[in-house]
Amino acid sequence: MEIHTVESTPVTVRSGVLDPGAPAVAKIESGDVVSYPDTWTNWNNELAFGMSFEELVDVRRRNPGNPFPLLGPVEVAGAEPGDVIECRFTALRTRDWGCNASHPGSGALRDDFTEPYMHYFRFDEERRTATYAQGSTIPLAPFLGITAVEPAGDEPVSALLAGPYGGNLVLRELTVGSSLFLPVAKPGGRVWIGDVHAAQGDGMVDQTGIKSAAEDLRIRYDLHKSVALDAPLAETETHWIGFGFADNLDDALLACLRGLVAWLPAAAGITAAEAYALCGMAVSFRITQYADQRGSSYSALPPKTVHGMVPKDVFPPEVRERIGAWLRPSAR
Repeated sequence: MEIHTVESTPVTVRSGVLDPGAPAVAKIESGDVVSYPDTWTNWNNELAFGMSFEELVDVRRRNPGNPFPLLGPVEVAGAEPGDVIECRFTALRTRDWGCNASHPGSGALRDDFTEPYMHYFRFDEERRTATYAQGSTIPLAPFLGITAVEPAGDEPVSALLAGPYGGNLVLRELTVGSSLFLPVAKPGGRVWIGDVHAAQGDGMVDQTGIKSAAEDLRIRYDLHKSVALDAPLAETETHWIGFGFADNLDDALLACLRGLVAWLPAAAGITAAEAYALCGMAVSFRITQYADQRGSSYSALPPKTVHGMVPKDVFPPEVRERIGAWLRPSAR
């Protein structure tokens, strides 16, 4: 295993897009780790602690378009369409601050508030908590909002979106120790990452959660050959997690459910009818994000996302091993 270091610079960072024209920032072998020290904040690292909303407006004017700093791409040797790249998050320590921001025209209640809102947090040294209104304490659980392989095609793709390639998933379970499996669409996979969160609730209803950046971020990339996965799949110590994307939550739920009803028979060896029933009895379907940017300066409307939490402990050990071998055939 080799460790590669990718610094955030004007050469390695793209503002808000997966750029097929960008040269690889690292070319690695399966099983290598990429270290991303001192990642940038939004708007080309111009977002700073204590900035007023008026100052933020000026920053946005200087940096039009999607604000997310995207680092990449990382190419994994031998990755081809039909394969899967497992992104395992091995370390993530945020900076000592973060912020929550919302403005009229965005978020789930986009017409309910007429004034912008910003709040800055200083984190404790252990990065465990943030103090909020009336002494309330928010536990920190940092994760990456965006992890993506490049989709097919030669045009840049907005990182504001999410889809089969990953992207703006903002799944709060993707903390250290978890994995995200992404289906490869291009040779090398070309993996991009960004958008560090210190904490967030399911739904991301106000659009932000607690935004931050990383002092230390490390990801291990493993290539798994010929895995018939056509959408992102996450894995934690306790769950497998599927996704559904659509313009509305009804269709996102159905897409997530259909994806799991197709995947579970292939991976676990149960029938489609059994998978459907299992989803009704044991799988929790949650709103990942209710993002709405129609009233903002961003032209792209993100899809609504629903994720389904499949508990590992409903299966006996031999079935859990079968599912693990299906996801990681190269590890057999």
